[in-house]
Amino acid sequence: MMFGVSSADNYHIATQAKTLRDGLDKQLDNFMGKYPDTKLIIVDTLQKVREVGGESYSYANDYEIVTRLKKFSDKYNICILAVHHTRKMSAEDVFDTISGTNGLLGAADGAYLMHKGKRTDRDAVLEIVGRDQQDQRLHLSFHQERWVWELTSSKTDLWKEPPDPLLEAVAKLLSPELPEWSGTASELMDRLDGINVQPNVLTRRLNVGADRLWNEHSIRVETKRTHTGRIVRLTFYQPEA
Repeated sequence: MMFGVSSADNYHIATQAKTLRDGLDKQLDNFMGKYPDTKLIIVDTLQKVREVGGESYSYANDYEIVTRLKKFSDKYNICILAVHHTRKMSAEDVFDTISGTNGLLGAADGAYLMHKGKRTDRDAVLEIVGRDQQDQRLHLSFHQERWVWELTSSKTDLWKEPPDPLLEAVAKLLSPELPEWSGTASELMDRLDGINVQPNVLTRRLNVGADRLWNEHSIRVETKRTHTGRIVRLTFYQPEA
């Protein structure tokens, strides 16, 4: 109904499943054996496949549940999307409203949390966090004819590395008027104001920060060993107009 198609050969629905401790892993293994091209499995809802009992909502138990699903997804290189509910109690951090303990979020690669001001609202916000993606906030609006949520705007909080005093001092050393410098690490130390590290540490930090020097200051770092010792060469490249 949503996408105007009658069926799809690569879309499968199971209306019943065992819990994780009663054989869901085996069921999923069998499914992957039958449909090896699968890329996405949606578990709706997580509560349906987790065991119930007095220890069910401990941090360790919640962490184990998601860890087992993650282990399966890593094994087959697929995505498992586990649908879960939030609790009614509000929180300063919206991800603290996830039902259960922080163990659920702690073991997952990422989380999407959708929330609205009122149940009847047609506008919603989708919060996104994850290990391999930037934190995002997506503003959505519900399309009543197509029955889908459409993106209206987005906000991404870009993470930027804090300034490195050593790299900043090196950047100030070069300019269009003085585009090159070479010498030993000890000689370089004498030219850098406010920096006090051992010459071998200086060389190592320059190697580690070489990408930042190039990306942020257009400075190339080269080190080479000669018969008199190791030489550091710095070259400033004038950005093109």
